Amino acid sequence: MALVAATLFLGVSAAGQNKFQASVRSLPPQQQDGGFSVFSSITKYLALGDAASLSSWFADNLDVTVLSSNRNCSRKQAQEILRNFFEANTPRSFQVTHKASESNKKYIIGLLNAGGELFQVTIYATASAGDTYKIQQLNIARQTAAY
Repeated sequence: MALVAATLFLGVSAAGQNKFQASVRSLPPQQQDGGFSVFSSITKYLALGDAASLSSWFADNLDVTVLSSNRNCSRKQAQEILRNFFEANTPRSFQVTHKASESNKKYIIGLLNAGGELFQVTIYATASAGDTYKIQQLNIARQTAAY
């Protein structure tokens, strides 16, 4: 579904008659969601519990925190950590609750419903050459308080 930006102009002609003019244009896809389209695949893979597909978005090395275990690891190690987490906590859904960005950095926070529990997931991604975003940090923590 394309978002549309509308510009309205109401002016008065020399004869005193009101003129109404409208122009409608579609926003480019990257502006429709504030440039967060990079996260559409990532959030889908989280909801599906697809660690292998999710790992294609990982940087070569990244910080991964799952529950209380924190480590800097390779893409392959991070994939294995997430695969184990998803096996123990079968995902049902993922909902983004917050997103923010600055220059070449973006992050989202969301709630993962998995294994009968809610987990807060925070993902930081940065862009390198060619505006390709890669996940630098991934944090999964048990949700302890209601929003």
